[in-house]
Amino acid sequence: MDDKKIQSSLPHNLVLEDRKFLTVSSVREVDSFDEQNIVAFTSLGELTISGNGLHINRFSTDEGELAVEGSISSISYSDNVQ
Repeated sequence: MDDKKIQSSLPHNLVLEDRKFLTVSSVREVDSFDEQNIVAFTSLGELTISGNGLHINRFSTDEGELAVEGSISSISYSDNVQ
């Protein structure tokens, strides 16, 4: 089965703990990242995470899971679904 089909069949979840730790599932790709913004493509659209001191702790393309640490101030989606 194609990797994109596998990832799109997984549920898309966000778990934010104390605005410092974020785990996102069903992530297809990380488009760009720096300490203020992370842009990722998920099964439900483009996800932008904004804040300060952001670091990607883990990104697994096999599992489609992204783990972010830092001071998270906003999380937003656009309708740009790949």
